[in-house]
Amino acid sequence: MIYTTKALESLHMSLRKESKTRGSFPHQDAAMKLLYLALEHIAKKWTKPVKDWKAALQRFAILFGDRVPPWELN
Repeated sequence: MIYTTKALESLHMSLRKESKTRGSFPHQDAAMKLLYLALEHIAKKWTKPVKDWKAALQRFAILFGDRVPPWELN
């Protein structure tokens, strides 16, 4: 969950910076892999806990059922 548009803009800037410095990609999978790895790196910097996450997760379980692993609800 992202709290503000400023955080979203920061994420977009970080992803854009990663893809722009590479120039071109041989195929789409290479670009997707780069963005995935960049997201993994960026996510390590996020330390602020998500407000009311338990309530949101319970709501996601109602809406999306099988997509939410049961161990996440504990």
